[in-house]
Amino acid sequence: MGFMRIVASDEVLGTFIPIIVYWLYAALIVFMEKSFPKYKIRSAEEQDKRNHLVSKGTVIKGVVLQQVLQALTATLVYILTNRDDDAAASMTTSTTGQNDDGDDGIGSMIMMLATTMVQFLIAMVVMDTWQYFMHRYMHENKFLYKHIHSQHHRLVAPYAYAALYNHPLEGLLVDTMSGAVSFLLSGMSPRTSIFFFSFATIKAVDDHSGVCNFPWHPFHVMFRNNSLYHDVHHQLSGTKFNFSQPFFVFWDRLLGTYHMPSSAEDELNKEAKSK
Repeated sequence: MGFMRIVASDEVLGTFIPIIVYWLYAALIVFMEKSFPKYKIRSAEEQDKRNHLVSKGTVIKGVVLQQVLQALTATLVYILTNRDDDAAASMTTSTTGQNDDGDDGIGSMIMMLATTMVQFLIAMVVMDTWQYFMHRYMHENKFLYKHIHSQHHRLVAPYAYAALYNHPLEGLLVDTMSGAVSFLLSGMSPRTSIFFFSFATIKAVDDHSGVCNFPWHPFHVMFRNNSLYHDVHHQLSGTKFNFSQPFFVFWDRLLGTYHMPSSAEDELNKEAKSK
């Protein structure tokens, strides 16, 4: 029982569920691409041609390496913080409708949901802020770009399961550390972090998917920062723009690095409709 409790602990789930979600959502995107090719920004042939600098096998190995480092860092953060999680008590309240004193638990449930939403929003802003400035610095520092960040930009036409293909040092400094800082500053519990990091993982995979204009896609409806927005950044003409990731675009707008030419978006819309 003790072993099963450890395996099913919030800390373990918070470490490994986002990794599993990464590959499951990437597989879903691959299925969507094959089933609905008209919604791809580029054809599979053009995508392969543009990405000739790195093989898909190398990309997969790089992603797995980063996820190992990510899991180790997450484990360390959970051990060092050792936050108490009142989720079990909250779950009892939400399922029975009463707290331990027998009172109506609806108010407690609303408070719990409101707290979670605030923590999500704080974590999203913190993650965006960390990643914007670290990502931008990786571009503006010629040494860092040449020796570290350029590895990610070997993908001129990004695809879903390549979202975390980075130099290991960049993966640690940009992706993994942004998650750790978001977790710490938002005050979320390990259980809440399972959902937040899974959501952030899905968003990152989708932003690199190369799939655009899919009907009623929630990320494309809710976020200006989406696959088309990030695709512009991966082009040779766009590397000085669109550093924001993975949720909002406010830092790009505030600091003059926002670039989303309407002509490019219109052209892609025409291509999607004509296929």
